[in-house]
Formats: sequence, structure tokens, C-alpha cells
Amino acid sequence: MAAPKPRRVTGTTPLEPLARRRWLGWLLGTGLLLPATGIAADAPALLLAHVYRPGTPLADYWVSEKYDGVRGFWDGQTLRTRGGETVVAPAWFTAGWPAEPMDGELWAGRGQFTHAQSTTRQQQPDDAAWRQMRFMVFDLPRHGGTFDERLPALNRMVEGIGQPWVQAVPQRKVATDAALQALLQRTVRAGGEGLMLHRGASLYRAGRNDDLLKLKTHEDTEAKVVAHLPGTGKHAGRMGALLVEMPSGQRFRLGTGFSDAERNTPPPVGSWVTYRYRGTHDGGLPRFASFVRVRDDMPPR
Repeated sequence: MAAPKPRRVTGTTPLEPLARRRWLGWLLGTGLLLPATGIAADAPALLLAHVYRPGTPLADYWVSEKYDGVRGFWDGQTLRTRGGETVVAPAWFTAGWPAEPMDGELWAGRGQFTHAQSTTRQQQPDDAAWRQMRFMVFDLPRHGGTFDERLPALNRMVEGIGQPWVQAVPQRKVATDAALQALLQRTVRAGGEGLMLHRGASLYRAGRNDDLLKLKTHEDTEAKVVAHLPGTGKHAGRMGALLVEMPSGQRFRLGTGFSDAERNTPPPVGSWVTYRYRGTHDGGLPRFASFVRVRDDMPPR
């Protein structure tokens, strides 16, 4: 069956609603997308976070550090990334892990994202590199209970594994927004990325929702590289900006935050990049967007 041709997207104009519905309908029909998640069918159905906003009832949430690593999903037999790719870890790293799935972060420490990403991408595991890695477990997707009920089960499971590189993410309660912001500042000053808030009464459900919230000193998200736009002036002869596409279908130029080396060898078309921004325009496009890094663990859309 041939795919329907969506209307061509130019500039920052998103797909027409009808065209988008037809396109997504075709993808759902082929099984390339999972309903309500927008991720590839071979990718784990993971819980994803919305952004925290002041006024959120904090009594309902557990708070933990946001680890800057690679999302890891243990399906009971295999360790996989957010995009569904198998992580080729040394045999000792996953030896004795339970058959029950675990959701967590493959983390090499604060400020060590590059190490985590390069280590988890290798098809021949580097034993020395993996010695620096930890699997920070923060949820049990198939447990069936609320997060309040999953937490003690998670702690018991990690304790039963008994490996120092498998750790349960510490969770705490925070009473007020002022206390939450103070904790955020302490975490960031210590080299952390931010905070996560998990609703205690929630069941594990795939997709992006308010059961999981993230709080950082800045906003960031991902977009797919559509084209390399040529530079002018001091950037003549190399990449001046990336044309990137948001999951909504909107496109914009991402032209700041790149090193000279990244402009000479820009992220390839089709790859995903993380960018930082400060709020959005009325039409939904990011304000003051700046490139952060390439994301090799992102799923196809």
C-alpha cells in the first residue's frame, strides 16, 4: 500500500489538520506508529514528561533528580533505548536481572552525557567504559499498581539485584514551589540537569502526560534535521543553520549554539538534535532557540 502524500511543508507552516490526520491514519494502519504515543512500533511504550508549571499540587508528587543520560528500558531479557535499539552491554552488566521490566536511565555521572551516549552506542562493548555506567531505575512499567505502590517494589527489586551499578533513583516529597525551586538550584549548582516529578497516584501509561513532569532552569526539547542551510559572512562555505522540524510538523531555522567543528560537519539530515529555548511565540515556534547536541537515542517518528 502506497503512503498518502502529505502537503509539502515549507518555512514554519505545519501540515494542514486534514492532511496530518490522513498521514497519521495511514501510519497507524501499517503499524509504524503506536496509537496515542507517536513513536515507532518497535520502540518501548514509555511514560514521557510534560513541563512543570507553578501551581502544580506538589503534595501529589514525588521528586527526584533528572539524570542526564540515555533512557534505558529493560524488557526482562534485553536492554533497549528509547528508540528501541538494543544496547550491547557486557554480560556482567545485566547478569541476574529479573524478568520484570525496568525503566531507568543509563547514566555515567553528572556532566557525562557524551560518555553515556558513546558507550551505549557501541556494538562491541568497551568494558572499561561500562565500568563508569550505572542503571538508575525509576519505574516498573508492568507492576500494575500506582507509583506509590511501585516505589517500595522497585526498591526491593534493586536491593535483590545487589549490584552497585544498578541503583534505585532516590525520591522525596517537597512541600512548596519555593522549596522545589531551591532544590532545583542546589541540584544544578552541583552539576545536575534538573528535577523530575512523578504523581504518586498514577498508573504507568505510555505517552506524554502530567503523571510525569520535568523541571529545569531552561526549557529544551528535540527536533529532526530536515536540511543544512548554507552560511554567509564568516560562515561562508559551511553550514549556517539547520532547518529542523518539530513533532507538530512546524519547521524553523536553528542557527546558534554550534561550534566551528559542528558547522564544518553538521548533524546529518534525518538525525534528531536537542535545542534549548526560552518560551514560544504565539504560533508555537520556540524563542531564542540554540543547539545543544545530537540525540542518537531518539526514536524515528
